[in-house]
This record gives sequence, structure tokens and C-alpha cells, in this order.
Amino acid sequence: MPKRGKNYQEAVKLIEKDKFYELDEAIKLVKQTAKAKFDETVELHIKLGVDGRHADQQVRGAIVLPHGTGNTKRVLVIAKGEKATEAEKAGADFFGAEDIIAKIQNENWFDYDVIVATPDMMGQLGRLGRVLGPKGLMPNPKSGTVTFDIEKAVNEIKAGKVEYRLDKTNIIHVSIGKASFTEAQLQENMSGLIEAVVKAKPAAAKGTYLRSVTLATTMGPGIKVNAAKL
Repeated sequence: MPKRGKNYQEAVKLIEKDKFYELDEAIKLVKQTAKAKFDETVELHIKLGVDGRHADQQVRGAIVLPHGTGNTKRVLVIAKGEKATEAEKAGADFFGAEDIIAKIQNENWFDYDVIVATPDMMGQLGRLGRVLGPKGLMPNPKSGTVTFDIEKAVNEIKAGKVEYRLDKTNIIHVSIGKASFTEAQLQENMSGLIEAVVKAKPAAAKGTYLRSVTLATTMGPGIKVNAAKL
């Protein structure tokens, strides 16, 4: 295992390894452990008591965080005609139809963070599933990125909409802000996200749903949160 840097070692000293912190304590600590020279992202990792290999236990959705993420997302809209015009007016960074799909396919072009597509374009875009899927870029109706309401989709993403979904180990990883955010902003963002994930609990899920909740900055150690109190 690679040796951790001095900042990380100092941050670790602030945390009691086996302690489960109350939410307000955890938020305070996560700000204290942000010791990098840049404004670190605050990440939330939620392990769920589900088995994502089964379709009826999948957990996926999106939420506009009350205070955004602190990051500006570059939005690509795949649409034609008046919907492409709507994308331009809404402030999409890139927009187009077959020409953009060909650019992704032929040039391996990925200078964007989110793709929004109108339903009529999904047949063509779907052919790039092998390329876009592994990068988490394929639009999905559940996350609001397959829609004819282009203006709303672009505005929400720019305002701080985040998508949450299970990874292969049944953990959700989401950015909930920056270390420079106030404790209140981070707490409201985290509470909003937890609430959304709890509402998305599949009927087929049995036993404890929130198995573990961990907070960490980009370069910092994990802080265990008392999931039972959330």
C-alpha cells in the first residue's frame, strides 16, 4: 500500500477509527480534514442493504442539491431542430444531433460531464452504449436526462443536480459540495441526498437498508457516520 502524505497523516489523527459520528460532528470533521491546497470535494459513500444484480433491487435517481456541488458541469444536448435551439438558449455547452454522435464515435470525444438527449435521439445514441455506459454518460429517464423538456434538464444540471446509482459493490458515491461550503450547506445537501436515497428504497430490499454511511474529502480519510440516526 502506498505511503500516505503528511496532510493525510495529520487528518487521520483527528478521527477516532472505530467511532460512528453524529451528522453535525462528521460535517465539522470533514471540513477539518480538508488539508490540500485546493478546494477539495466532499464525497458521500452509502452502502445499501440491497443486491443490485437484481433489477427489483436497483437504486438510481437524481436530485438537485439545495446548495449545488460547487462544480460547474459541462452539458451536451443531443437534439434536433427547435429542441437544439432550446438547448442553446438554456445554456448547454454543446448541442447537436447526428453530427455530435459521429464526433463521439469517430474522435472519442468526451469534453463534457453530462449528456441530455430527447427520446427520439436515443435509438441512435444507444449504439454508443459500450463507449458511454462504462463512463456513466449514457442518458437515462430515471435521472431526467432523457426528456423533451431540455430547458428544465439543463437548468437543473447547472444548478447542482447529482445522479446517484449503485456500483457493483452496492455502494452509492456522490459529491455533496466543497470543503469551502459552510457546515450548514454541507449538512442540508447531505440530508437531501440521504432522504432521496431512502425514498428510492426498493420494495424487495430486506433488513437494514442504510448499512454504512461514510464522509470524506477528495484527499482525506473516511469518517463513519451514525447511519441509524439518519
